[in-house]
Amino acid sequence: MQKDMLMFRFSILIFLLSISYISRSQIDPNNIEVVRDRWGVPHIYAKTDKEVAYGLAWAHAEDDFSTIQKTFLPAKGMLGELEGLRGAVLDFAVELLKSREVAERELENLPPEGLNIIYGYLEGLNAYAKKFPEKVLVNKSFPLTIYDYLTGLNLMLHLFSDTGDVIGQLLSNSINPIDEMSGVDNIGSSIGSNGFAFSSRKTKDKKAYLNVNTHQPLEGPFSWYEAHVNSEEGWNMLGGLFPGLPLPVIGTNEHLGWTHTYNFPDMNDIFQLIINPNNKNQYRLDGKWKNFEIKDIKLKVKIFLGLKIKVKRKVIWSEFGPVIKNKKGYFAFFSQSLNNISAIEQWLKMNKATNFEEFEDALKLLGVPRFNIVYADIDDNIFYMSNARLSVRDNSINWRDLIIGDTSTLILDKYHPYEDLPKILNPPSGYLFNTNNSPFNATSEEYNLFEGDYNSSFSFREKENNRSLRFMEMIEDYDKVSFDDFKIMKYDQKYPDSIAFIGNISEIFSINFENRDITDIHNLITKWDRRGNYDNLGAAQWSLFYDHILRILDKNEIEVTDTIPEKYFIEGLRETKKYLVRNFGRLDILLGDLQKHVRADIELPVSGLIDMIAPTYVVSRKDGTYRSVSGESYIMLVKYSKSGVEIETVLPYGNSNDPTSPHYTDQMRMYVDKKTKSMSLDRKVVYDNALRVYNPN
Repeated sequence: MQKDMLMFRFSILIFLLSISYISRSQIDPNNIEVVRDRWGVPHIYAKTDKEVAYGLAWAHAEDDFSTIQKTFLPAKGMLGELEGLRGAVLDFAVELLKSREVAERELENLPPEGLNIIYGYLEGLNAYAKKFPEKVLVNKSFPLTIYDYLTGLNLMLHLFSDTGDVIGQLLSNSINPIDEMSGVDNIGSSIGSNGFAFSSRKTKDKKAYLNVNTHQPLEGPFSWYEAHVNSEEGWNMLGGLFPGLPLPVIGTNEHLGWTHTYNFPDMNDIFQLIINPNNKNQYRLDGKWKNFEIKDIKLKVKIFLGLKIKVKRKVIWSEFGPVIKNKKGYFAFFSQSLNNISAIEQWLKMNKATNFEEFEDALKLLGVPRFNIVYADIDDNIFYMSNARLSVRDNSINWRDLIIGDTSTLILDKYHPYEDLPKILNPPSGYLFNTNNSPFNATSEEYNLFEGDYNSSFSFREKENNRSLRFMEMIEDYDKVSFDDFKIMKYDQKYPDSIAFIGNISEIFSINFENRDITDIHNLITKWDRRGNYDNLGAAQWSLFYDHILRILDKNEIEVTDTIPEKYFIEGLRETKKYLVRNFGRLDILLGDLQKHVRADIELPVSGLIDMIAPTYVVSRKDGTYRSVSGESYIMLVKYSKSGVEIETVLPYGNSNDPTSPHYTDQMRMYVDKKTKSMSLDRKVVYDNALRVYNPN
C-alpha cells in the first residue's frame, strides 16, 4: 500500500514537471514555415506538434485576429467592454458555469499531448499580439494564460452542448426550455450539416468517398477556417477549425477523414428547486434546507460613446448545478460540459489516427460533447456514430420533463461509455449518411440500428427532415455511383416529393382558393418544380410565402405544429404578392433576383433554400433582397484508396476575414457555381504550388 502511494505521488510529480517544462519551453519561429497557397490556405510545417500549433495560431491571427480574440475575452470577463450587453452575457455565463474553476481543476487531468499544442498555440497567439498591439481589441487582454484558454474552451464546449439555449430559455421565464429549443426540431434551422460516406460496395471506381458538408454561419465565431498542419511527430491534417481552436476538427489526413453533424440527444436537465419560505437562499435537499453557493460579481459593460459601467450580479449554484431565478421560481440545470475540457485531446488523437482502430480509440475519450461522426478511410471502411457525452440517468424518470430537484439521487455524475452509443461500421449497403436526422436512419432500412436497443434516457430525436427524405429518394436511383454522381447528390437542391415542413403548409400546392386577387401568385407556387437553383422560377415566391406564414403564426400565437387555417394561407399569399410588387415591381422574379451572396463590393445570385441538401439561409436587406448568412459553410469532398487521398474543398468567401486581403472574396464565384479547388497533403505538391513561404515572426 505504501509502495503504491509512493508511486502515485511520483507519477503526479512527473506530470507536474512535464506541464512546467511545456509551459516554459520557448519556440523559435525560425523553425516553422507557413506556406500559403494561391487561395491563402496556410500549410504549417515544423518538426514538433507544438511548433505547428504556434504557426497555426500566427497564420489564423493574420487572417482573423479579431474573431479569435472574441473567443477568449469572456474568459477574462472582457467581452462586455467590447460589445456591451451582448458581450456581458457571455462574461456572465463564464461565471455562472464556473468555467474558470473547471479549467483550474481539470488542468492536471489533461495529458501532455493535448496540452502541448495548446501551449504552442498560446505562445503563437501571444507573440502575434505583442508584435501588433494596435490590433488588440481590449487593453490588457493579452497575454493569454493556459487558464484563459481552457476557460474559453469550456465555454465553447457549453455552447456546443446547447447550454446557451438552456440559459436563454430560463432567463426568458420558460420552465421547460428543452421542448422549446429550436435545435430539437431543426427543420428550417440554420445550424445543421450533412455527412455522406460511401464504400467501394457503392462506388464505380472502387474508392471510398466522404462528403464533409457543414451548415454553419458563414461569418463569426463558429465559421470555418481552412488550414493544413504537418509535423514530424505524425501530424498531417487538412480541414476546418473555428477561431481559437489549435487544430482542425473536421477534414482528412493521409489515411482517413471525418465530418461532424449536429445531433439531438437529451443533453441537458432542468430541476425546479423548492425554496425555504423563510430563507430564499436555501433549497430543500434530502429533507433538509441547504444553503445556495452565492457569489457577487461585477460585469464591465460598454454603454455609449465608449463609456463603461460596472453592473453587479449574483451567480447562484446548487448541488444540481448552476441556478437561475426567473418569474416562475428557482431552476438549476445540469450540462455534461460542466466539468469537461478534454475535447482537444480527443480531436488531436483523431487527427493523428492512421487506421480505424486508432480512430475508435480516440472516440472512447468522449471529450467532444456531441456531434454525429461520419467517417471513411483508405482501407475502405465507412463508419457512423451518434457521439455524445450523456449522463447515466434513472430510466424510470422522464428526463425531458421538468424535474423537481429535492433528492441527491437525482444528481448526475457518471457518463455512458463509448460502447453504449449508436454506431454502424461497414454496412452491406455500402453507404452511411446523416443530415441531422435520427441516428436510427443512417443507411438502407434493413441495416439500420434499432432504437429499442439503446438506453431510453438518450431520447434521440426520432424525426426526419427534408434533407434526409431527399437523400433517401436519390440513393434509390443508384446501384453504383461515380464521383460525379456523388457530387450531384451533395449539391442537390430539390425538396423531396413529400415536403416536411411546418403543420399542413404543403396544402398550399393543392388547395383551391376562390380569391382572384391571389390567383397569380398562387399559380407561381403551385407550378414550382420544388428546386432551388438561382435561375429557378417559383423558389423565390415559395421562400417569401414561407417566411410570411411563419410571421403570421407567430403574430397569432399559433404553434408551428398546429393546422394552419385557410385564412392564413390567403394572408400569406397576399403579403408575398405585396412584397414582390413593392420591391421588384413584378411577381415572376427568379430566386437569384431575391437572394444574394454578398461581401465587400461583390454581389452574386445564390442557389439554395432552407433544409435542402445544399441549403442557403438568408436575412433581409433594405432594398428588398436577401443576403446569405448561413448554409454551406465548408465543403470538402474526398476519395480514398490504397493509392492515396484526393481532396477538393471550397469556402463561401475566402480564407481571410481581412477586407484588405485578396483572399477575402476569392472563393465566392466558385462557391455559387458549385465548383471546388484541388488540395493536397503532399509536401512536394504544396511547396511546388506555393505563392509565399515565411516564418511566423
